[in-house]
Order: sequence, then structure tokens, then C-alpha cells
Amino acid sequence: MTPRPPARSRAGLVLAGAAAGRAALAVAAALAASDRGRAWARTNYAGRPVTLLGGPALALAATATGVLGAPAGLRTATAVAGGVSGLVGGYDDLVGARPEQARDKGLAGHLRALRAGRVSAGAVKVAGIGAAGAVAALLTSRGRGTGALADAVLTTGLVAGTANLLNLLDLRPGRAAKAGVLAAAATLGGAPGSLVAGPLGAALAVLPDDLGERVMLGDSGANALGALLGLRLAAGPSRGRRAGLLAGITALTLASEKVSFTRVIDATPGLRDLDRLGRRPS
Repeated sequence: MTPRPPARSRAGLVLAGAAAGRAALAVAAALAASDRGRAWARTNYAGRPVTLLGGPALALAATATGVLGAPAGLRTATAVAGGVSGLVGGYDDLVGARPEQARDKGLAGHLRALRAGRVSAGAVKVAGIGAAGAVAALLTSRGRGTGALADAVLTTGLVAGTANLLNLLDLRPGRAAKAGVLAAAATLGGAPGSLVAGPLGAALAVLPDDLGERVMLGDSGANALGALLGLRLAAGPSRGRRAGLLAGITALTLASEKVSFTRVIDATPGLRDLDRLGRRPS
């Protein structure tokens, strides 16, 4: 049995993640104020100017400290899952904002673009995250045979699915970061839990700027954080539980094509209060 790291080491990883997150945000702020930051400038849901550079800052800090804390057998997979997801998410943040990509949103939009002979930035992102999940599955393979194949499918699905689901929540300030913080805190237990200690600290460090509407996580930040959380879920010992988690994530993703998460949250008292906690009035 792999020994569980002491609580103080996890606390140190959380602090390291927070320090890395704040340092990355400082660099992001400097870039946002320069000419190179213009491509990352956006207007949020309330009409306020924000920068998407908070996303790469979170992706870098969360991935680096995720690798630092991950057990030996998960380190390379952590680097691949977080790094690739953040990179292709950043690509979608930039290229997906172009006018010709405006209609290529959501699964239906990506499929419509493919039928028209175009490859949307979102499709590139989906393929990249899926490939990252598959590579992570190979790197964490648990033997051979049908059981190993099932584990590979579950790992690929959990990495890609959780990355996408967290991104679907990034529609209001702090929403995706709060979900990431709660998920990371809930999965700190067990030997693989040290993988998400650093990302937990990084998400906490970025959260005030996200709530203050100075930055947005965008695809880069939300996808990277989600992929790391997905890899943590995939490291669980119970195949049945992993399958159940993947089924739930898939159901929520499919539901998002028909149902507005924002509308559901606003109509649910407990979720509404949590969602608005710390946010500026719209």
C-alpha cells in the first residue's frame, strides 16, 4: 500500500499552489497592460472589461504544482493532462474569438462546422484534450486485458469530460473556480489526493481576481484545472465508482446542450447563494 503523505505536506502543496498562482497572475497583469495582451481582452457578461490571461496563469500554476505533488506514477500523466488541456484551451480562447468562428460553439456547432468542411477551434480543443486523456490513460495503465481497456476508457473519459464540464461552468465570475476548489478539496484524501493539492491552492489564488472581474479563466484555465481533477478521479481504486462518475459527467454535459446551467443555478436557492458569494453586483 502506498503511504499517505502527511497532512502538513499537503498544506505545503496548497501554499505552493497559491504562491505560484499569485506569481503567474502578476505576470498576466503585466502582459494584459501591454500590446501583447490585447488579443486576450474580452468583455464579460456584465459588460465589464476582463482579460483571459488569468486562464493561462491558472493552467501553468495548477499543472506545475500538480506535478510537484503527484505520486511518482502520475507525474508525467499530470503534466500531459494539465499542460495540453491548458494549451489547446488557450488556442480556442484566441482563435475561437474570431468572427468566422462565432457560430461554432458547443458540440452541435463543432459538428456543423465539420459537416461544412471546416475544423473549428473548439474541435481542435476537444481533440487535443481527448488525446491528452488517452495519453494519460496509457501512462497510468493498470495491467492488460479487458480490465485495462476499461480503465483506459474511463481515464480518457474522466480527464476529457471533467475538463469540458468545468469549462461549461465558466459563464459567471468565480463559478468554475469555486467548483474546482470544492472538487479538489473533496478529493484530497488518499495517496493520489496530493495531485490536486497544488491546483487547489492555485484556484484559491486566482479566485479573488475572478470574482472581482479582473480576469476570466476561459478555456485555458477551466480546461486545465478540470483535466487535473479528472485525472485525480481516474486514480480512484473502484472501477464501478469511476464509471458512475463518468456517467454523471456525461449526463451533465449532454444536458448542457438543452438546459441553461445559469438558469438552473439561479432557480436553486443553495446553489444561487454559493454562485453569487463574493461576486460584484451585475
